Amino acid sequence: MRIIAGEFRSRKLHSPPEDVQTRPIPDRVKESIFSILRGHTPGGVFFDAFAGTGSIGLEALSRGAASCVFVEQDRRMAKVLERNIAELGVEDRTEVVVGDALGIGALARCPRPVTIAFLDPPYAIMHEKLGVARVLAQVGALAERLSDDGFVLLRTPWPLFYELEDEAQPADADPAGRKGKKSAERRTPSRPGSRAESGSSRGGARARHRDKRAGNDWTEVWSIEDGELDEEAIEEIQADAEEETIEPQSETSKAPRVQVDLAVPGTLGPETHVYGSMAVHFYAKKK
Repeated sequence: MRIIAGEFRSRKLHSPPEDVQTRPIPDRVKESIFSILRGHTPGGVFFDAFAGTGSIGLEALSRGAASCVFVEQDRRMAKVLERNIAELGVEDRTEVVVGDALGIGALARCPRPVTIAFLDPPYAIMHEKLGVARVLAQVGALAERLSDDGFVLLRTPWPLFYELEDEAQPADADPAGRKGKKSAERRTPSRPGSRAESGSSRGGARARHRDKRAGNDWTEVWSIEDGELDEEAIEEIQADAEEETIEPQSETSKAPRVQVDLAVPGTLGPETHVYGSMAVHFYAKKK
């Protein structure tokens, strides 16, 4: 893992202990996220929940963010995070909170106003109905603390579903989670908070279509096309995502899958950017 751009460009970050399961964001995906956030990072205040080694928050600081609060529950991971912070010399611009990123204590440490809040919960949480409810409740609470031009970002597996353990699935039911037919509608939109309607900094365009896989027929799903990232980059994203892909539900499974509705009251969005089997969802507060 490394810093991609800015003051600490190419600086390597310490990795977590070998026995700790993590889902690091591929560099190409991280680069895409910060390209979308261009203009919001310099001078911005960040909140990095489920921070791990601090890859997102430290990237933001490298790109000119004023400060970042990191929340990480695993004490061993928090020590790695603190080591990364110390070696970059940004202790005066950071705060590390060891605790539950979905708890009220973490929320209380979130700056107000905050420019960008990034949540990267374990994928297992996002496949449980109660877990989804907790995450979306925290998204809503963080959105209330956003600056007028701020965003809450949520990383999830894609397509996103949870399982109903107590309900039997009809024998002839189609397994949920399959890919739906995409709409033919395509146009080049503007990025969140962007004044220019253009492609990414890499010169490509994004395709926008309506997609019901998220259980919400107005969710905007953005998929990277060939013009956005080169073939090598796409392969890198897909290879990294393979380890996170959930196996298809077997025909004999008794637990039907239900598509997750990611709408959060009091917010605009989500605007969903799909990268292989993962997605990053952008929320803004209603004004």
